[in-house]
Amino acid sequence: MHATVDSALDPRTDALAGEWLSLKQTAERLGIKPNRIKQLISERRLLSVRRAGEPMVPAAFIKDGQVIKGLSGTLTLLSDAGFDEVETVRWLFTADDTLPGTPVEALSENRGTEVRRRAQALAI
Repeated sequence: MHATVDSALDPRTDALAGEWLSLKQTAERLGIKPNRIKQLISERRLLSVRRAGEPMVPAAFIKDGQVIKGLSGTLTLLSDAGFDEVETVRWLFTADDTLPGTPVEALSENRGTEVRRRAQALAI
């Protein structure tokens, strides 16, 4: 998984994620230096996609000054299943009636086990 995607983010996926943060804004919300954000992205602990030529992070990935619990493992599972960054954002922000809600909401509510179970099933 690369830090950013060269292809444009389609409007539907862009709208699914709602609020987006620049890398600088993400660093501010996490209370760390902007260079550390790039490292988190390269380590698959965080995900960014290009919006209008700039790498951006969905704001929903940050809660209470931290990356939401379980995001990193879920990103790895989706990458292993062959998802690129845009497909990953689409999957994380698309409602799943069996959760209920979206996978990112479930992660934010500390219901990551079910999210990872569904992500693992994608790789099979």
